[in-house]
Amino acid sequence: MPRRLGPVEHNAWRGFARMRERLYGRVSRDLQAESCLSVGDYRVLVRLAEAPEGRMRSSDLARSVEWEPSRMSHQVSRMAKRGLVCREGYVDGGRRAFVVITQEGRRAIAEAAPRHVETVRRLFLDLLTPEELDALCRISRRVLEQLEK
Repeated sequence: MPRRLGPVEHNAWRGFARMRERLYGRVSRDLQAESCLSVGDYRVLVRLAEAPEGRMRSSDLARSVEWEPSRMSHQVSRMAKRGLVCREGYVDGGRRAFVVITQEGRRAIAEAAPRHVETVRRLFLDLLTPEELDALCRISRRVLEQLEK
């Protein structure tokens, strides 16, 4: 039988979940309004910009953002139509194996990143003390280590 959440646990989990939903929604809306990039676009472009030669296997890119391959395929198709990325190489079945950031994609992420960082600071980071940020880093690291097992 599963253990039920106690009142403090319930409040902590619900507060975290609601904060994450509201924060993600607000950051998403601000990013879209200021840059014409969706959060999905931004996540993909960041991963590609950080990758060697600005390219990643589509399957690795999908895993890095915790998406199903079909969702990544649709996202990349939309971004390719806008000139932000392109597909290169082939795997069995004729599917393209690599997603590559274009110059237009690099320009878009370079323009969007400073505004995005300012939004993240204003809505989240600036509200926390240095001690709270340290605690958040420790908590995040511990949860991520558990998720990666």
